[in-house]
Amino acid sequence: MPSTEYVTLPVDDGSSMRAFVARPSGRGPHRAILVFQDAMGVNESLREIAADFAAKGFVALAPELFHRFAPGFETDALDMKTLMPLIRQLTVERMVADNHAAHRWLTAKGDDDQKRIAAMGFCMGGRATYLANSELPLAAAVSYYGGGIAPALLDRAPRLSGAHMFIWAGKDRGIPPEQHRAVVDAVREAGKRFVDVEFSGVDHAFFQKTTDRYDPWAATQSWAMTLAFLDANVPA
Repeated sequence: MPSTEYVTLPVDDGSSMRAFVARPSGRGPHRAILVFQDAMGVNESLREIAADFAAKGFVALAPELFHRFAPGFETDALDMKTLMPLIRQLTVERMVADNHAAHRWLTAKGDDDQKRIAAMGFCMGGRATYLANSELPLAAAVSYYGGGIAPALLDRAPRLSGAHMFIWAGKDRGIPPEQHRAVVDAVREAGKRFVDVEFSGVDHAFFQKTTDRYDPWAATQSWAMTLAFLDANVPA
């Protein structure tokens, strides 16, 4: 059975970031994965995802990205009036600092394999995953409907380290088709390894079970693709 706990990580800007950790049973070294939250925080759904990764042999670290202005925040409700003010405070500079803090914690642990670290995330966590893959020596990354990558972060495409899987929702009004295409075109032009998947007929947050946007068809298939992609690029 995986073991779980919360840890506190020092960040270069002087802040402290709490993170949820799920560890596999047995002795390492283990592969590891950064699991980035959506706007609803490191809630029960995200903790379950981290535990699922631990059951598959990953040390899963889920940092609380709102730690500077809403420490401990979590919700099961997709209430954008509440969530957007939080999202707007999470600047690129803050995300990058948090990514480095999380990666340092993983690489400082003697039971984790430094060459087998991946990242994945949802919504704003998909953006954090893209940033992490452009800043850190990752083996693979998976971004679920990552908003805000195009156009602001397209110049980071040449810096992507690991193979990157992009998963999109066909009815996502927050990420129009031209932004989706711009991300894929930038990564292709940079000569990076990537997989591009769109689930038609589903909306943003289709993976989130606690919302009315949850789609079991897309969630089940995308999860199977995610695990297969990670197993291929971050072998056990």
